[in-house]
Amino acid sequence: MAVVAVGEHAVGAWLFDLDGVLTDTARVHARAWKQTFDEILRRRAGAGFSPFDAGADYERYVDGKPRYDGVRDFLASRGIVVAEGTRADAANLDTVCGVGNRKNELLLEMLARGQVSVFPGSVALVRAVRRQGLRTAVVSASENCTAVLRAGAIDGLFDVVVDGRVAAQRHLAGKPAPDTFLYAAAELGVPPGRAAVVEDALAGVRAGRAGAFGLVVGVARQVDPGSLADAGADVVVGDLAELLDAAGELPVGQHEPTRQRSST
Repeated sequence: MAVVAVGEHAVGAWLFDLDGVLTDTARVHARAWKQTFDEILRRRAGAGFSPFDAGADYERYVDGKPRYDGVRDFLASRGIVVAEGTRADAANLDTVCGVGNRKNELLLEMLARGQVSVFPGSVALVRAVRRQGLRTAVVSASENCTAVLRAGAIDGLFDVVVDGRVAAQRHLAGKPAPDTFLYAAAELGVPPGRAAVVEDALAGVRAGRAGAFGLVVGVARQVDPGSLADAGADVVVGDLAELLDAAGELPVGQHEPTRQRSST
């Protein structure tokens, strides 16, 4: 197994989240969630309607989580309890699964309109990592992961994809549990202590730390950098291109963490 040193960390594989790390689809997810939740909140609250906050509510209750977990957690925050339902529920049903299915319908409509773009710095890092002979994986709660990778023309850059469908089939707990990342590392044949996790969500960073991964990189696009560090990130950057040198390569054995993990 190829292993290289990144700063003080020995890394043999890189595990990337999808939305907000590789692709600029977090904003699309947030819009789909907002439309979905605002519909049910209007029906339930009437004149007392308080809309879903696509920033704070998205980050706290749904970002990085399996779809139905996000539904359950956000509705509970508003004191709304609905039946669980089943994955086959129609999108107009006020069940956990029905609401989640409605969100997915809206997301697919947005993706079909071409609302997918990739972060150039992230793709550059993936390519640099692969040039060093290291293996790569995508670990996402999304059940549309493969479709998004194809839409962004980056599906050929990853050896393993662990998405919401795989998690359901393998009965893997979602983030912030480390199960999906641990499964991906096992599929790559790399122990967690020799793998890097790259995440933009607090739940994902906590999953990387809980799994005792060798390096946890936080990407501060929407979340406060300090929050990512406090959640367990060893390194926090605004864009993954910051990890590359002027030649577009990962400076093996030279990179120093932008922000150290909090000791509290």
